[in-house]
Amino acid sequence: MDKSLTARLQRFTAARFSPGEAFGLHLTLGVLALLLAMAGFARIAGAVVDGSPITEVDLRLAAWLHTHAHASDGLRTFLLGVTHLHSTPGVMALTAVAAYWLYRRGARDWMLTLLVTVPGGMLLNVAMKHTFERARPHFDEPILTLTTYSFPSGHSVAATLLYGLLACYFTRHARSWGARAAIITAACAMIALVAGSRLYLGAHYLSDVLAGMAEGCAWLAICVTGTATFRRRRAWREGRNQLHDT
Repeated sequence: MDKSLTARLQRFTAARFSPGEAFGLHLTLGVLALLLAMAGFARIAGAVVDGSPITEVDLRLAAWLHTHAHASDGLRTFLLGVTHLHSTPGVMALTAVAAYWLYRRGARDWMLTLLVTVPGGMLLNVAMKHTFERARPHFDEPILTLTTYSFPSGHSVAATLLYGLLACYFTRHARSWGARAAIITAACAMIALVAGSRLYLGAHYLSDVLAGMAEGCAWLAICVTGTATFRRRRAWREGRNQLHDT
């Protein structure tokens, strides 16, 4: 291989793993996260379409949870509150509050990212539901009666986008690895709580919520990485213009 070509490839590779580059480490990690999330979603979707063993797990788990949900009034009431809070109106209200808070803190780039990420991801989920057209779990005495499609779970997508983006913001400003770990754990716990509420109340199958989380991670990777790249590129151009002016 030509030495000059080898040198260019080495510089290109080094730049992709450099934290300070406009198209550096953040972009590499974002693309990796996107590819992993897309692969996970494709694997789950393929299994559902083909009727793989996960669909049998879906049915058994849904039946077991439905039986327990009718036997536990307190937990059922709590999870109904969780699921209603993260319905479309609830998530839009939470997003508006979070966006206002980010605006007051001067984090306008993050505010705009939030306003694109959450509603955009929810619209994407509607398109995905109409692509797969999977019926929801059916019970003789349902806790929730819904007429929309089941796959992927919209609540899981919305929770992944909202709490995932807030986790990205807070981890960026955290001062220690311990604080970052706590933030990520809290975000994952909230996402799991919302997804679990949909399972427990019989609104979704396990594969629905897993696919919803994978879909949310993919869209989140696109939005956060794209915004970060744009912000770094803008800072690089401003720095270059200032250097040129001097």
